[in-house]
Amino acid sequence: MELPTMDTTYLMVIGTDVALLEGTAQQLAAAGHRVAVYTSVAEARLAAGARSPLLLLAERELAIHGVADLLTIPICAGGARLLYRAAATIPASLPPALQRAVLAELALPLERQRLVALVQSVITRVRETGRDGAHLRMTPAEGRPVI
Repeated sequence: MELPTMDTTYLMVIGTDVALLEGTAQQLAAAGHRVAVYTSVAEARLAAGARSPLLLLAERELAIHGVADLLTIPICAGGARLLYRAAATIPASLPPALQRAVLAELALPLERQRLVALVQSVITRVRETGRDGAHLRMTPAEGRPVI
């Protein structure tokens, strides 16, 4: 079995608002990151089997309705999962398993600069801790049952 490749600038964005995703992807690409956009968690999970992202940014509603699927998407060692919601929506509480797995939650498009700063922070953390080498393994998907 071939291991997924590791790329410390590869980010995966999952959501349903095409205009918001395109703007976010363009801003991240302008900051020097490679971005892949998916409209479903299942599609993203399939793509992550070949190339795991360092950072996974998912729409909050998709994440809530597909907690188990989202947590099975492998990310690179030292990577992070982020959630986003439209700025006008009022957030409901997150399931505990999702709360533990998420680094931050953003209101897009208002917090795009915060997103870029978080991405840079995760990349810096990965490089400073020595987790950016190709010899390192990927972080395994969640193996615990989701409650």
